[in-house]
Amino acid sequence: MTAPRHQVEPTLPGSIRLPDRGTSPAAAIARRLGVATFALAVTVAVVYLGRDGYRDLNEDGISLLDAIYYATVSLSTTGYGDITPATDSARLINILVVTPLRLLFLIVLVGTTLELLTERSRQAFKAQRWRSRVRDHVVVVGFGTKGNAAIDTMLGDGGDPGRIVVVDTDPERLRLAGNRGLVTVSGNAARSEVLRAAGAERAASIVVAPSRDDTAVLVTLTARELAPNATIVASVRETENVHLVRQSGADSVVVSSETAGRLLGMATTTPNVVNVIEDLITPDVGFSIAQRDIEVSEVGGSPRHLSDIVLGVVRGVTLHRVDAPAVDALEHGDRLLYVKKVTPPEGS
Repeated sequence: MTAPRHQVEPTLPGSIRLPDRGTSPAAAIARRLGVATFALAVTVAVVYLGRDGYRDLNEDGISLLDAIYYATVSLSTTGYGDITPATDSARLINILVVTPLRLLFLIVLVGTTLELLTERSRQAFKAQRWRSRVRDHVVVVGFGTKGNAAIDTMLGDGGDPGRIVVVDTDPERLRLAGNRGLVTVSGNAARSEVLRAAGAERAASIVVAPSRDDTAVLVTLTARELAPNATIVASVRETENVHLVRQSGADSVVVSSETAGRLLGMATTTPNVVNVIEDLITPDVGFSIAQRDIEVSEVGGSPRHLSDIVLGVVRGVTLHRVDAPAVDALEHGDRLLYVKKVTPPEGS
């Protein structure tokens, strides 16, 4: 499906921009210009073909240029009166053809002007309605490499782009996010009013992926204060900052530089292991790591004896390895982390 166009204008901090799933502004204006040009061309043709029924003050007949001039001043309702329909047939054609074309021309002109004037109000109304309805969505702070990859994973796992909100200060990044059908909020996410604009207090998850670790700490603090029940996942570049982000309220912290470094180191000796890991963390092909609730028939059994390749068991809020004695017998409410085979879409 073609991604909707999305233009980012200079906005105030905390301004929401919803993806426009209709015609782009450029296409709408081009269509209106086409209609206006059509009306003008038809009027010119009608006047020139019936030029014997028109009178020019110069008494030198109606040329093609005169027909274009008359059509222009007539459709724009200027009407200087130097060229006028003189015969009954010319007047009748003006009534039946030129006047409707004049009305069409005015509707196109006024409609375009009103749409431009009301676009900001329409966006404000849509944003207010979105705020009142949004629940259990995902807020992604930062649409750089990490934030973009996180969104790719969520969408590849069946996520709805309309329930993902991107917060960033870069207009170009916001434009790219909007083109993918994502809701965008302009502003510094370390400010509470910006996260409130993104509906963070009602979000299910908040992904903190800025380019700086100190920003990650501030954003996590602000997010945890606004959303005490949300799952907050943060990314940092340096290991020494992990404890700061955890103390700020993050449930999970990913060290991007160390993770990449480990993969690079493994690739020098066991490149196939790296390929398997890449496959597991890519949700739309091959195998992926997924989570599911246990079935009634699995209660009391060992996760090691299931047909699925189980990696761990989540009991309450604690993750246990599959060989941990505490989860040797599965209980109601347990969730399994397992390897799922991903079926590629047809035609891929």
